Amino acid sequence: MKFKVFVSFLAFVGVLFAEPRQPECIAPAKPGGGFDLTCKLAQISLADSGILKKTMRVTYMPGGVGVVAYNAMINSKAKDSNIIVAFSSGTLLNIATGKHGKYNENDVKWLATAGVDYSAIYVKADSKYQSLKQLLDDLRANPQALSFGAAGSVGGQDWMVTALLAKSANVNIKNTRYVAFEGGGDTMISLLGGHIDAAVQGLGELVPQLESGSIRILAIFSEERLKLNDKIAQIPTAKELGYDVVWPAIRGYYMAPKVAQKDYEWWLSAFERLWETPSFQQQREQRALFEFNKSGKELEEFVKKQTYQMRQLAKEFQLIQ
Repeated sequence: MKFKVFVSFLAFVGVLFAEPRQPECIAPAKPGGGFDLTCKLAQISLADSGILKKTMRVTYMPGGVGVVAYNAMINSKAKDSNIIVAFSSGTLLNIATGKHGKYNENDVKWLATAGVDYSAIYVKADSKYQSLKQLLDDLRANPQALSFGAAGSVGGQDWMVTALLAKSANVNIKNTRYVAFEGGGDTMISLLGGHIDAAVQGLGELVPQLESGSIRILAIFSEERLKLNDKIAQIPTAKELGYDVVWPAIRGYYMAPKVAQKDYEWWLSAFERLWETPSFQQQREQRALFEFNKSGKELEEFVKKQTYQMRQLAKEFQLIQ
């Protein structure tokens, strides 16, 4: 019995001293989008809570909306326990549609979630479209009448939300003008510059522009209205407007496949403690994310289930066989 206690103590000490020397969060896109938001959430709250003693840096690795970073972690950085990488439901959809090549959901270590975001459709503040109905009426009359923009190519998360909305409005997504961007930051710049008419993005990415009055959100793809604050509570859901589209977007982190178990467990413990801190909860709310806590094996099982469901959805839209 004493021996078992001693072994457990040594394991605890091992995890305790496994804190990364050069902590880093990779946002696998350009600055300004959802991956950036996810990394900044970890960076700030881990520092504020005192869980991470050294400053975590945020680096950007655009390419394929996460594909380049995924490949790097599996290959050149396979043992690097300093690094966590931001992912979203869009990452899982990319895996489901084969955009990660020979790699799939079994090739990295799924770490922990940051929360759940909800997609939203928005226009520039001075757009002629005051409601989702007006926009979709024009789209039905002429699918080429306006352009949609979003992060990711055809088959990506924001494209899928757009496709589901179009289907709900009896419009074939293949007949519309869809403009793909590398990340949410580029999407926003293009919309504000008047180069596209409407865009779909995670609500968490839109809060600063909504607060500044530069955009108008026409609908949120949640089950019911989100009561994060008075302004967001006034925005209708697509569902209440008659378009049965709901898209919760999970945000979280994964690690390289060959990191040492003690290092992986340090990060697991860090996030499980972080979830309970006022700093994390405040930072999560500021980014319009909602509580969704899964880590380790539970997260891995969730990811595999979600990826399977997305493969079925991809087949429906003929993205894969």
